[in-house]
Amino acid sequence: MSRIGAWFRGTAPKPATPSPAASQTELRAREVAAMHDAMAGASRIMNDDIDGAEEMLREGDSAFHHLGMGVCAFMKSILGFEKTFMVEASNRLYECENAAWNEMKKAQKEANPADADERIYPPGSEYALVLADAQLMSAVVGVLHESLTEGIKGFYKLRKAYITLDGIMQAETAYLKKKGLNADLSKEQLASSSNSVTAGRGNATDDNDDTDLEFVDADEAHSGAQTPLDYEGHLGNKSNPPEKELSELSLDTDAAAAASSEKVATPAGPPSQNLDLGPESDIFNNPIDAFVHSGVNMCFGSLLLIISMVPPTFSRLLSIVGFRGDRERGVQMLWQSSRFDNINGAVAGLMLLAYYNGLLSLADILPSDEDVKKGAIVGYPKERCSALLDQMCQRYPDGGLWRFEQARVLGNSRDLRGALKILKSNTNIKMRQVSALNNFEMALDSMYVHDYTDMRDNFLRCIELNDWSHALYYYIAGTAELENYRNAFHAAEKDESQIQLHKKKADELFRKAPTVAGRKRFLARPLPFEQFVARKIQKWEERSKELDVDLVDAIGVSPAEEMIYLWNGSKKMQAPELKMSEEALSWGRMTASEEVRKAIKAEIDEQGVRDVCRAAVARSLDQFDEARELLDSVLAMDKFAFKGPTKDDYVQPAATYEMAVLAWAEVQKPELRRKTDETEEEDWLREKTDECQSWLEKVAKWEAFVLDARIGMRVQTAMDTLRWYKREHGWATA
Repeated sequence: MSRIGAWFRGTAPKPATPSPAASQTELRAREVAAMHDAMAGASRIMNDDIDGAEEMLREGDSAFHHLGMGVCAFMKSILGFEKTFMVEASNRLYECENAAWNEMKKAQKEANPADADERIYPPGSEYALVLADAQLMSAVVGVLHESLTEGIKGFYKLRKAYITLDGIMQAETAYLKKKGLNADLSKEQLASSSNSVTAGRGNATDDNDDTDLEFVDADEAHSGAQTPLDYEGHLGNKSNPPEKELSELSLDTDAAAAASSEKVATPAGPPSQNLDLGPESDIFNNPIDAFVHSGVNMCFGSLLLIISMVPPTFSRLLSIVGFRGDRERGVQMLWQSSRFDNINGAVAGLMLLAYYNGLLSLADILPSDEDVKKGAIVGYPKERCSALLDQMCQRYPDGGLWRFEQARVLGNSRDLRGALKILKSNTNIKMRQVSALNNFEMALDSMYVHDYTDMRDNFLRCIELNDWSHALYYYIAGTAELENYRNAFHAAEKDESQIQLHKKKADELFRKAPTVAGRKRFLARPLPFEQFVARKIQKWEERSKELDVDLVDAIGVSPAEEMIYLWNGSKKMQAPELKMSEEALSWGRMTASEEVRKAIKAEIDEQGVRDVCRAAVARSLDQFDEARELLDSVLAMDKFAFKGPTKDDYVQPAATYEMAVLAWAEVQKPELRRKTDETEEEDWLREKTDECQSWLEKVAKWEAFVLDARIGMRVQTAMDTLRWYKREHGWATA
């Protein structure tokens, strides 16, 4: 049954007169041996030995060895975002899909029907899982590819992987139910399951409701019928080739919505009653079953989590996937998979740590630490993550990825100095892609502590290690040199040579940035941050000519502080760093004449950038009244002042989001609440929660702006938090 075992079926010759029982036993033994061999090879990736993993996996020629090789290429591609590795990953995963399909059909054909009652999964499920693994990774690579066509193909494969995984989960649920095991859902699980299914049956024709991320089926209905003994995974039911099915996919949201009203809603996620079955359970004492169970939870959990985090602006495009994400269920499944000591558990653990230490570090509207301890799955469980990280470090002591995550844990705990100490010592990394991640995090943390020299050097080193966005790296390195120039310019004892040195270097870096922009694209569109950089440089160049000053003297609000805001760095800072940000945001830091300064300060969008950054710093210092006053002033500004090819169009939606954060702060911090008696407390909490949601809905419905995806991810996380909070309080949710 293992998704790994089929390798040897294709290579081992059949005896002339086999005994059926002996043949099945022998095949199963080979399958288990092959599974362990492949898992051992793939596990080397997590120990920072991807070359050793590839060398070991090349010795086999099974579908599962193909999968291991595909994982190696996939890890290189997603960690480095380099086109060469993306092409390699696509080719390897294509080979894996073909091998897995053939082995799956072979396993189904050779299965003994007499064993049906004792099987957890239908024959060939292990290879269906390998196929889904390959499709899922191929989909991610396709979406990251610069081609829109490849991106659409990626979404198509994403849906096929979902259907396959759902079929395997249904088989597992049916088996457990038949055995009378854990058939009853808890009250909390019922609530979560009910909410997911209900949301999936909402009014899909409401095009304005982007905040709920409804995904409708654009090309095929998903039957809820029980999985048959001969598992097809919905993969062999159509005669049309993939190219024809792909051509039938539509980005027309009206057509997709209309189609969804005639079809059965796809389940929002796998059954939650299976999530308490760990590796110590007798149910999964067969290593193949354990592999399938941990693999399905890892893949399905990753899929549900990734889709749930898609910003509202992409929800229409993703309607072709045919289902909605489920953050809570996805996280639960990843935790379940991480309990297993195999490559699936390691990948699940890596996904969890990337989610908690990376994506949630950008979010502000989250459950409190106390709520997380009580079981709030949408929050950040510090102790649980620390235990998971310790476990992974013990399993993979040489893995640079895990030391990188240790540093991020410290950063999220506002210990930036401790984080930098680990990052600087994490030098014995064999994988260049992991080195790039480590260096980028070091660059960000250097920015947060205002160490501009290290910040500049680390971002310039990113250019050597990574091909993702050289324009952004040059730009942020330029912002660091600008701060060095301003420090030298305003020093009590001026050193003219240092002033000119930093001024010249800042000018070079800024002018270099737009010349390398546009080389990387996402779904055939320019990268948002590269658009942002190009607009900024153009704005400063035009201002420089108009005011007859040098480029670096035409810059107003600190662009380094603006970067800190866009990466939510204030969340990781302590009071001393926040005070340094306050000083850096002073108009007095400019280097032009008083007349030029006055002209720059008069620009409305320049004022807006400064006040949003100042408001975020004030909020982080618990100065909520000051923050609200600054945001009120931004939202009162003329909206047309933020429209134009060089205007900072993200400012007002960012200010609107910040107002939502302030409302949530009042919900989470009792000391900020107005004095009320106990009978009014619940009404007041609901009023502030509704206020928070109202601000978020305004951002979600905002017209397109350059950084809408970045702010949209914060909004989406916030919406998930509010849904959880309202459910906990028994309030009706939209």
